[in-house]
Order: sequence, then structure tokens, then C-alpha cells
Amino acid sequence: MNDDIFESVSQRGSGEETAENRRINEIADELRRRCQLYEAQLRDSQGDVNHLDIEQRVAEQYAKENSIWIPMCDVFDLGVPGPSGNENDTYVSNDIIYKVNNLLNTGSILRLLDRIMWHNNLFYDTAYTLHGFTGFDGRTVMPVLQQRLVKDAVPATTIEIETYMAAIGFAKQNDEGRYANAEYEVWDLVPRNVLRDKDGDVFIIDAEIAKK
Repeated sequence: MNDDIFESVSQRGSGEETAENRRINEIADELRRRCQLYEAQLRDSQGDVNHLDIEQRVAEQYAKENSIWIPMCDVFDLGVPGPSGNENDTYVSNDIIYKVNNLLNTGSILRLLDRIMWHNNLFYDTAYTLHGFTGFDGRTVMPVLQQRLVKDAVPATTIEIETYMAAIGFAKQNDEGRYANAEYEVWDLVPRNVLRDKDGDVFIIDAEIAKK
């Protein structure tokens, strides 16, 4: 591992990523506001409500109103299908990778948006953009995320991941792939989620993140 990593890493986001986080936060606030109204109406009429169902209906309506709805039949137009994981189907187009997130890990659109903003704060070299939402009308709705494609990369080793996380102020925890600082806990940092490019730089492309 060369020493360049200690000079190239930082936890400060660029103006562009900060602007994207502001945009995501505004969308999340509006979705949350609509969810609260929707939930209040449903409680008055039928009692128990399913929060994820409400999030999906609200996100679908918002996406269609703001021209960020992608019909499921158009998802393959995003790019060439890439590897799929536990929660993402991927599509690659030139220097961009699109991730259609099935919410399996978060169980919530709003929780996923929080996680994306935290990722952008910590790992701005692989910051996400919220490209839109896709799904089936009136049924499942999934966020579509956009991320810069790290080219000519291979999975990072465990030692390289540990070195990188230490360089940005995270301490290794007892569980494999889990790290923490005073504000965040990050886990699932295993080789399939961390890449090293030909210059030796390390990139966190996917992680589970929680604020303490």
C-alpha cells in the first residue's frame, strides 16, 4: 500500500456533492411531510398503516410530478446490466453505474436516503446522486442511484481497507468489516464493497452506515 492514500483521502465533500445532499435532503423532507399526511388520513379511516407502502405511494407520486419517474420497462435503457448484489441491480453506462435499490437492507426509502447522504459526507469520491425512482405503478417502488464508475479496479484487500479507514479517522471494531468514529458506524466494508484502482487509491463503493 503506498503512502498516497493518506494524502488523497478526506472527509470533506466538494461543493457539488454538498449540493446533491441538499437536494436529497429536500426530497426526503417533502416525502416525509407527505407520508405524515397520508398516514394521518389512513389512520382515521382504517387504523393500522404500513409505513413502507405509504413511502412507496408517496415517492411514486412525487417522482411522477417532478419527472424523475422511470418506468420499469425503461430501466434497461440505463446501461448494460452489471453484477447484482443483495440490494442492488446495477447498470453500467460509460463512466456511470446506476443502482436500482430494492430496499432489502433498509426497509425504507427515507432510511436509504439518510444512508446515501451519510455516504456522500464520508466517501465523496464515490458520492451518490439520486437519479430517480422506478417500479410498477401502484406497487413496488425502488430508488435509482447514480455513482461514478471506478475503472480498472480490483477488490481491495482487508489490510488496504483497514489502512484507508484508519487514514480517515475510523477505528476497527471487533466484527469483520466494521469501523467507527465519534459520529458514524460503518460496516460491511469487505472486498466486494471496496475497490482499489491501478494507482493504488481505495474507494468505498457500498457500505452500511448508521449515525451514533
